[in-house]
Amino acid sequence: MSYIKPKFHHPSLKRNMVGYVKADYEGVISTLCAGCGHDSISGSIVQACYEMSMEPHRLAKLSGIGCSSKTPTYFLSNSHGFNSVHGRMPSIATGANVANKDLIYMGVSGDGDTASIGMGQFVHAIRRNLNMCYIVMNNGCYGLTKGQDSATADYGSISKSSSIPTPYNAIDLVGLALELNASFVARSFSGDKAQLVPLIKAALSHPGFAFIDVISPCVTFNNNAGSTKSYSHVRAHIESTSELDFIAHQEEITIQYEEGESADLELFDGSKIHLSKISADWDPQNKYSAMNKLNEAKESGQVLTGLFYIDTETEDFNKKLNTTDVPLNSLKQSVLCPGTESLEKINDSFR
Repeated sequence: MSYIKPKFHHPSLKRNMVGYVKADYEGVISTLCAGCGHDSISGSIVQACYEMSMEPHRLAKLSGIGCSSKTPTYFLSNSHGFNSVHGRMPSIATGANVANKDLIYMGVSGDGDTASIGMGQFVHAIRRNLNMCYIVMNNGCYGLTKGQDSATADYGSISKSSSIPTPYNAIDLVGLALELNASFVARSFSGDKAQLVPLIKAALSHPGFAFIDVISPCVTFNNNAGSTKSYSHVRAHIESTSELDFIAHQEEITIQYEEGESADLELFDGSKIHLSKISADWDPQNKYSAMNKLNEAKESGQVLTGLFYIDTETEDFNKKLNTTDVPLNSLKQSVLCPGTESLEKINDSFR
């Protein structure tokens, strides 16, 4: 079987604002297990980038090691890409971000890659508010090494690789991201494309660290009756914070309607969205409200999804460091090596 997708597509397929069809955002044929939630996430990334009319060469996709870290091969073939070592993707993303902050950065990781060997890297990427979209494809197990429990496996859950219930409490990456002041925190389910696509679009547009934890069932090792990350368990216990959509920056469209009511709104392309205003006790700009809502969902056995928190006044990594407006990879030799006289002035300033 060939892993190369055919280039041919019907000439009348709908093109986005930059002239691309949806197929232009795809990659090679996936080699993951049939039915893997990771492939659904890749499909949502393709859909989000197509709808945003993003030029593929403006995106840099980075990953570590694991089933999830294979997925950048399956979307946006014409973008920049770097597959790093296990758990070290945030370091590569940081260096790339400093070198060229004009690119849009997407990091793809897994629960093992982030919650275990890469935990320290993940924590400091949040702390620095690195300008990137960070997606964790969370299946609660190590799919490449026969399904052992990962650090996000829920207490008491049972995978196919073992009949023994998980004896440890799970690391909740959403709760951790909120505690560490991440400026955008969300969770979704791989099988809920209607929610995941607008979340990815919002994360790619956010000027800071945007984290999305996506529950993604492993059909081979962790989709059984005892697993809390199986398709059946998540669908039976899923609860959303709100109905979501994303509108790209254009001239403002305004509307007024009361809390608890609904309204239809026409967008720039002529399409319409159905808005439902959430109740007054939920504010995605209130981190403590988000943490309380998350804990309430845990107590009731619910898997809470949606946008938990967003900081609209965030200051990203490059702004904190006051780096040059010109990407480092574009600086000329005369700027990088200004000569002996400039070096002496710098040295004199420290005396």
